[in-house]
Amino acid sequence: MTTTSERLSGTLTREVSKRVSQSVFDGSRLRVVLLVDVHDGAQQQFLEAYEQLCNQVASVPGHVSDQLCQSIENPSQWLITSEWESAPPFLTWVNSEEHVQMVEPLHSCVRDTRSLRFHVVRETGHAESGQRRLQAHPRIGDGVIRHALTFTVRPGTEEKVAKILSDYASPEARVDDTTRLCRTSLFMHGNRVVRAIEVRGDLLAALRHVARQPEVRAVEEAINPYLEQERDLNNQESARVFFTRAALPAVHHVSADDQPEGMRQALCYPARPGRGMRLAELLARTDSAAADDPASPILRSTVFQRDDVVVRLVDVRGERDVEALPPDARAAAEVRELLDAEAARMELITDRRSPDA
Repeated sequence: MTTTSERLSGTLTREVSKRVSQSVFDGSRLRVVLLVDVHDGAQQQFLEAYEQLCNQVASVPGHVSDQLCQSIENPSQWLITSEWESAPPFLTWVNSEEHVQMVEPLHSCVRDTRSLRFHVVRETGHAESGQRRLQAHPRIGDGVIRHALTFTVRPGTEEKVAKILSDYASPEARVDDTTRLCRTSLFMHGNRVVRAIEVRGDLLAALRHVARQPEVRAVEEAINPYLEQERDLNNQESARVFFTRAALPAVHHVSADDQPEGMRQALCYPARPGRGMRLAELLARTDSAAADDPASPILRSTVFQRDDVVVRLVDVRGERDVEALPPDARAAAEVRELLDAEAARMELITDRRSPDA
């Protein structure tokens, strides 16, 4: 049997990527797996909703194929898999308002869902696989999953919101035997709030754990009157839609080798409509180069992106401020072209670590 790795290149190296533990920008194929638990008796309704969704997603740029599978052991358990040319077109679609509305019929008949995304590293059996782009090297992570949430508050309420978000008891760090919260960093600029979360273990379990904590619940209820997007945390669908729109996924993370903790900073880059992904890619490329430079102040960098919101979270040596634009003049000029407004340094509201993170 001839593997794709052999077809792709006769001398394909298997060395690992030492610094970049996460990136959606390597151009390789993406496999998306959605685990679905359907309400009893709603299987036909679910199938009809899927077929409608399938027809719509077929025209989305970058979509290659999908499959719907039903468990042979439990008829309530379903699996949807889809393949994409690369991660950016999928993320552009899944984070769009169009997607939020498109999947609404599905959620009315499901009890729970879980989405997993994978780059294709090796495969067999495809006659055309020599032309299929695969992730060339396995990535070696640090065991930490990074995620962020962002939302806006009503102008004029920023000081009240900052006080609420900085003045609360930290939730229990331990989620279960395999999952724990490591760090939560909260920043604001203008009326935009960004909360970055670091977790060891299962991110979904950690988010659900945090949402159940009384101290966190009280804070979320306290800021409700100030939010630009209304929500009702007692209504499951309202809460789901709010947090779906608030999700700010990490699209790139790079870390210099064995470096101590630094000072944490965040910068917000408002992109021109439709240009957020390209802007995130340029910033990711810049920080990857910086991690290879011993003279650079950058120790770690995570780029988060959703639609036209790009946030760069950086740990730096000492108390030096990280530059908003790339040092390379050509890259800096392209970043300026992609911006809808000036990049802004965000104010740190709170930065909390668990004792044994």
